[in-house]
Amino acid sequence: MRHGREEPGWLRGEPPPRWARFAPAVALVLLVLAQLATPGDVELGYFLAGLPPVAAFAYGAGGTAVFAALVLLLLGVPGLGIAHASGSDLATVATVGLLSVVIAWVRRRRDAQLVSVRTVAEAAQLAVLPPVPERVGPVGCSGLYRAAQRGTLVGGDLYDVRAGPYGVRALVGDVQGHGLAAVATVASLLGAFREAVLDDAELNAVAARLDRRLLADAAADASVEHPELFATAILLEVPPGRDLVRIVSCGHPPALRLRGFSVEEIDVEPGPPLGLGLAGPAPPAVTELPVLPGDRLLLHTDGVTEARDAAGLFYPLTARLPMLAREPGGLVGAVWRDLASYTDGGPRDDVALLLLSLDGLPGAR
Repeated sequence: MRHGREEPGWLRGEPPPRWARFAPAVALVLLVLAQLATPGDVELGYFLAGLPPVAAFAYGAGGTAVFAALVLLLLGVPGLGIAHASGSDLATVATVGLLSVVIAWVRRRRDAQLVSVRTVAEAAQLAVLPPVPERVGPVGCSGLYRAAQRGTLVGGDLYDVRAGPYGVRALVGDVQGHGLAAVATVASLLGAFREAVLDDAELNAVAARLDRRLLADAAADASVEHPELFATAILLEVPPGRDLVRIVSCGHPPALRLRGFSVEEIDVEPGPPLGLGLAGPAPPAVTELPVLPGDRLLLHTDGVTEARDAAGLFYPLTARLPMLAREPGGLVGAVWRDLASYTDGGPRDDVALLLLSLDGLPGAR
């Protein structure tokens, strides 16, 4: 599943909606008809002078110039009965029309620049956190990501699923902070994880590598007097040919197992967050969980469970999952829609959801 994207929106790189392009023309026709329908001593035609600036937000310089010329024609020809404009009035309307053309030209240039910058930014962010494939080895995958900072695709949460010589491994993490300031840490952790998938035989060794990566990054940040980088994370491994998964938790919210429509919180021995150097020489504990073909595991960040409604109550993910699992559109999308409704528009923190379907394990039909 692809990352959810936030559209740039009107006046921020996206073409104006159709109603915005029709509005100036409709207003012009209505004003002309209203003027023709009113007594001669009532002049409404001068309201036409305000339409070229409105047109500048929906048309380019050429279209705005045509619109301004049409307004001048309607106001400057007495025989049309729209207005009785004097020379100074027409000069004022012409000046407004000229400024509107300049505004339209500047707006178009700015929109083109925004589109270019956004395209480059999206490519860079998707290179850091690409969409999760629908299947990695025997594991079906479905992911959803929403960054708290508007207009960005990557924030302080991360996830990835990779196949390697030791099985399929998944990572969901939440780094200190959110938004663009956390993207460098996200990229560093993901790079270390992708190397560890290929090199480290034990899952707790993967966690240790991520921990060392954050410690090294924090020590290298000379711009901060007391640098401190940390992240919570949960690591999961599906070894080849086994009906079990291995889990390492580093201060992260627990994973949830769905078997049919029943939901169970997976109990693991929690370890310290990554990057604090609290583990010392002892590696974090690895929990082995027996599973059945068809089980689903939902990994998430605290942006889900710490989201609040208007009364300040936390989102009850575990309680709502049995109902949401029945929706035909997919569990991950159903959770996000329910979360957005619960919080009246969506949480104010980064949100990551990763659903792993164990339908390709030995014994699955």
